Amino acid sequence: MDSDGTQDARGTHASPVPRPAGPPEVPAVPPRPPRAPATPPLPDGSAFLTWLRAPRPDAAPGVWRFGHRPRPAEEPEEIPTRQLLSGALIAFLVGWLIWSLLQNGYIGTWWWVPFDLIVPDAWRGGDSDLGETGTFIVYQGYELLVALVIMVGAARLGRWGEVWRRFVTPRFRRPEAQEVRTAPEDDPAQWNELRAAGAPDAAERLAGEARSGLMRDVDHARILRAWQGVRTGRHSLAAFSGAVLKDGAAACLHPSGERDLPARLARHDLVTGQVRLGTTVDDARNPYAYRGTGLALGPDLLGTSLVAVGPAGSGKTGTVVRPLAESLCLHALAGRAAVVVVGAAGAGLGPADAYDVVVRIGNQESEYDLDLYGGTTDPDEAAAVLAEALVGDLADPHPGSDSRRSTTVLAQLLGPFRAVHGRFPSVPELRQLLDGAPGPFAALRQGLQEAGQESLLRELDARERQMGQPGDVGGVLGDRVALLDRPAFAGFFDTSGQSRPFTLKALDHPVRVRIDLPQRGHADASKMLARLVLAQFTASVAVREDRSLFACLLLDDATGVVTPEAVRGIQRLRSGNAGVVLTLRTLDDVARPLRGPLLGATGCRMALSGVTPWDGQDFAEVWGKEWTEARDVTDRQIIAETPAGKAVHMVRRVITGKAPTARAVTVRQVERERWSASELAHAVPAGHAVLSLTDVKGEHAPPLLVDLRG
Repeated sequence: MDSDGTQDARGTHASPVPRPAGPPEVPAVPPRPPRAPATPPLPDGSAFLTWLRAPRPDAAPGVWRFGHRPRPAEEPEEIPTRQLLSGALIAFLVGWLIWSLLQNGYIGTWWWVPFDLIVPDAWRGGDSDLGETGTFIVYQGYELLVALVIMVGAARLGRWGEVWRRFVTPRFRRPEAQEVRTAPEDDPAQWNELRAAGAPDAAERLAGEARSGLMRDVDHARILRAWQGVRTGRHSLAAFSGAVLKDGAAACLHPSGERDLPARLARHDLVTGQVRLGTTVDDARNPYAYRGTGLALGPDLLGTSLVAVGPAGSGKTGTVVRPLAESLCLHALAGRAAVVVVGAAGAGLGPADAYDVVVRIGNQESEYDLDLYGGTTDPDEAAAVLAEALVGDLADPHPGSDSRRSTTVLAQLLGPFRAVHGRFPSVPELRQLLDGAPGPFAALRQGLQEAGQESLLRELDARERQMGQPGDVGGVLGDRVALLDRPAFAGFFDTSGQSRPFTLKALDHPVRVRIDLPQRGHADASKMLARLVLAQFTASVAVREDRSLFACLLLDDATGVVTPEAVRGIQRLRSGNAGVVLTLRTLDDVARPLRGPLLGATGCRMALSGVTPWDGQDFAEVWGKEWTEARDVTDRQIIAETPAGKAVHMVRRVITGKAPTARAVTVRQVERERWSASELAHAVPAGHAVLSLTDVKGEHAPPLLVDLRG
């Protein structure tokens, strides 16, 4: 079976796996007719232009940049509200009292001395040159000036400016997405880069589409991606301009013909590539710059991979996997990403219409099959990937151990079989060979002899000698293959060309794939298939030619999937512009020696509400400690020595019910865990998670308490 994941093995081309949507080129396979857009075009482009022109300042990793307002890195020393308001009121009353005393002459007339020194004598009195009205204005003007000086002094003493900034200014702030005025040369809706490159007609066509409401965010991202191809030399400027002038905002379509998803549940910003997962809680344990900001992920963070741990019902699928899958599908429609989503059937990973390929393993109505050998023609490569899927979880997790013997056993069978039959064995045929059935072995030997394959005959002889000997892994491999040789999978993993196999070699293209695993009654087979997909993914992305396309695998339940080879594969993904998202109910689903390496191999780590203290301990260790300021407060009772002092203390005790005390505060620097195991297990509210982030450039964010519902 030599499938590249884009062709129908039977020669039909209905609903093919889409190839890359080259901007100026016609897709290699006919696209499906476009579905009616999920959101009808706006009557004008005001909403789109407002979204496009919204500020997106640079921010720390994980901050939702759309409309973000940066905050200081350190929390300013803030006066308590009660103290601030009472001080402002007292300052106002003091200023009013001083003005009243001046007006009524209770503190003399000395404040008229500057007036007498400055104002000429001719301006005073009713018979002055200014007249009565002019004299009145001069005197009242001076009084107003003095009142203004008193008001300024009272304002400074009462911190009226701080009161205004804290309680008045927020009421007049513009909403997050309100349009801001943009200079024409900086307006992204004018496509000035295209004009400067010599394509003014294309730029004007796109600007008109944006103003008329015919362009949406996916169109903008897709055309920008196509323009990047022109700048890098993959496509010509003339072909790009021709496509834009012909189709406008619908130019350079994804081969599926889709311009949007059937529905969106999360908030997306395709300019920055982010999807919003929640809001960082305004909590003292979060850095001040993050408090109250949106929390968002994008390819820059997913490129370091993510592991999320939380019990059933904590929101792993609905609040983490589903939004990320939705975001990556939008990126795929824009030609930026390839995504593979793996989970149980009915797990809520998005409608089938949101994907180009849906593989329903165990469902006889499935349109697509899964290539058991990853689309490779190399027996050794196929053996390595298949061995990882079959017995990778049985390998010794300690350093230096691997599944090399299992790979050798499979290679001793796959190589001869392919040489004789021109394809790899089906599941029943592979099971017979691993069990040492005499008939298939004899037929294979005869075929090799007739073909003169002496080297492969030696491989087959070696396999026959090893069968039945102590330590031979062939029996274990046969038992694992038997899990797939069940009636429910009879129509799957076909190698004879009678099905439509999908292979992860197709990740060179912006393809959207969902693989539904059979959970009920086939739990062990599902774990094995999940390991197979992960092994094929890590092997495929490492040899991609075009690494500008971000590739991501979302594995909704990674129980039994994390193996020594899987951890090593995850560590290599960042350099290939790829990443994985793994969810676990508990770290106990991972072998103890692999928990530390797994958390170390992933740059983003999430502990959801309800994790156990044992899981919390692993997260606490990987997040480490930090220096923090500890305050020790000591209350000491005050002893009065004089009768007057004793009387005052007695009155205070009657009023407050407590003895008068003096407070002593000691401040010191101590090193403490960022989040302790107990806090992670008991102090994370429902619907929340603690998440640390690292992007592909190495910038990182400390563990943040995030409200996934915000």
